[in-house]
Order: sequence, then structure tokens, then C-alpha cells
Amino acid sequence: MARKLAKSTVKRFRDQLKAERVRLEAMIEELEEEREQAKLNETASERNPDIDSVDGGTMAFEYEKELALVENARDLLRKVSHAEGVIQKGKYGICESCGSAIPMTRLQVLPYTTMCVDCSGKR
Repeated sequence: MARKLAKSTVKRFRDQLKAERVRLEAMIEELEEEREQAKLNETASERNPDIDSVDGGTMAFEYEKELALVENARDLLRKVSHAEGVIQKGKYGICESCGSAIPMTRLQVLPYTTMCVDCSGKR
């Protein structure tokens, strides 16, 4: 059976996850506001440039980059939410796949992880 983390350790990770949630929510909001503002500032012809032109290619690249940043932040936010749910269930620090203890060093680097390295690698 996997070891149970001390309440103080779980609290520390809960606090880290909460701080990460706040940071990610703010980042998502800021990126979406910037994207919306950019859309409002552009004229219709500027929003639909020829993608074969230099400006069009640059705009398409920047738009895709912004979308990727938002999607990455949303994915991390989902992982944080899931980890918070695991804490609520009292199973934080235990691999959801194999039931073994997740090493403390892994939790310190990725507090939102819910799987050990081996199981995570198999996914």
C-alpha cells in the first residue's frame, strides 16, 4: 500500500495548486482579452490577409501561437482542478493507475500530477 502524506504536506501542495489555479486563470483571461482587443483594432481586410504574404504568414503564426498558449494554460488548469479533486478524496500522492506512491520529488516539480512516472509514460 502506498504511503499517506502528512496533512501539512498535503496542505502545502493544496496551497501550491490554488496559487497555480489563480495564476493560470489570470493568464487565460489576459491572453483572451489581448486576442479580443487585437481583433477589435484590426480592420476586416487586415484580419484576412493573404496567408502567402509575409504579413499574412506572420499574423497566422502569431494567432496560432496565442491559441496554443491559451489551450496549454486550459489543459494545465484542468490538471490542477483534477489534482484538487484527488486531494478532496484523500488520495493525493497515490498513482491513480497503479496505486503506488508518487515520489515526492515528482510532486514537487508537478504538483498537479496524479500518476507515477512509469504510468504517466505508458499513457
